[in-house]
Amino acid sequence: MKSETTTVRKTQKWPWFVTPIVFLIVFLLFFAVFVIPMGIGQAINTLMNTAYHILMNTVFYIMAIAVIAGAISELLSEFGVVRLINVLLSPLMRPLFGMPGASALGVVTTYLSDNPAILTLANDHKFRRYFKAYQVPALTNLGTAFGMGLIVTSSMLALSTKLGSGVAWAALCGNLGTVVGAMVSTRLMLFFMKKVYGTEAEAPIPQQQAEERPESEKPRGFLRVLNALMEGGKKGVDLGLAIIPGVLVICSLVMMLTYGPPADGVYTGAAREGIALLPKIADRIGFLLKPLFGFSSNEALAIPVTALGSAGAALSLITQFVADGNVSLNDIAVFTAICMCWSGYLSTHVSMMDALKCNRFTGKAILCHTIGGIAAGVAAHWLFVLISMLVGI
Repeated sequence: MKSETTTVRKTQKWPWFVTPIVFLIVFLLFFAVFVIPMGIGQAINTLMNTAYHILMNTVFYIMAIAVIAGAISELLSEFGVVRLINVLLSPLMRPLFGMPGASALGVVTTYLSDNPAILTLANDHKFRRYFKAYQVPALTNLGTAFGMGLIVTSSMLALSTKLGSGVAWAALCGNLGTVVGAMVSTRLMLFFMKKVYGTEAEAPIPQQQAEERPESEKPRGFLRVLNALMEGGKKGVDLGLAIIPGVLVICSLVMMLTYGPPADGVYTGAAREGIALLPKIADRIGFLLKPLFGFSSNEALAIPVTALGSAGAALSLITQFVADGNVSLNDIAVFTAICMCWSGYLSTHVSMMDALKCNRFTGKAILCHTIGGIAAGVAAHWLFVLISMLVGI
């Protein structure tokens, strides 16, 4: 016992109280960025009012979209449409992504739901038998690139009432840009994994899971449709509830970093006030943002930054920016690609790699996906420029 205690003490680099002290210093310095220009009372009130504004005006709207999208996706899955799409997409997977055809089902599943949906497939022995060992970690990058695709695309298309019919073309370019980003991210991850596993080792097979319910036990006719709709709708509710913490925390802080003081310069503690730090950063790197993404305003930088942690929070910002008139159709194309490709990967990659028993490669997965998201945004921008020239949007 004494030897174990001695070992722990020897490996400890500093006293236990150093960590909380350092954390408090960093925590206070972070909030000092807001408190010094705004005042402590106004900063706290703005944070709370902004969070409430986002919850009431945006989060429930996103949840409604998630419920409808979930119901549709469950219906498509119940009647074999997802399986049909898998068959149609399979021939494209190996030449595009370097993955076996079965991974197309992972693309479809995550597109219809969220990033972690691919884990259910990855832990199924019937699915994993098609993969080599080096391809398993790349499932995180492939699945994340298409996560929340239907919800992101539906949200963008819903903006057509304010931005016109060109939104459909912009959303299409965004989806195509996502394919480019997924190719870059997945191929990079495979490059790293080949050095570790080689190309011949078979993927480890997980334990047998419970078999799917027999077809004879499933409901028939209209009841089957109704059950699928309700089950998918419940998943949409779960997803809507799951994004609330990320949306309120991340989006509120990002909005305070994006918006500036009122016109008279006096902070009141109302929602959508802030210190306008992100636009200032965008001014400094505008020479990079303009040719890469073609953003119409410096405030647009807030969307990719927010998408790093939460796609739902990024969608909230987009809705607000559209209401303020700060978004162009090209921005919609880039936002669609980045929100879908990144889809909060910083908050999901760690848990997904852990579930695949590939924790030690999490850093590489994040690096590859960061590059992939940038590639998706660039591809969406130039695709929209090309299509704009062809169809005259």
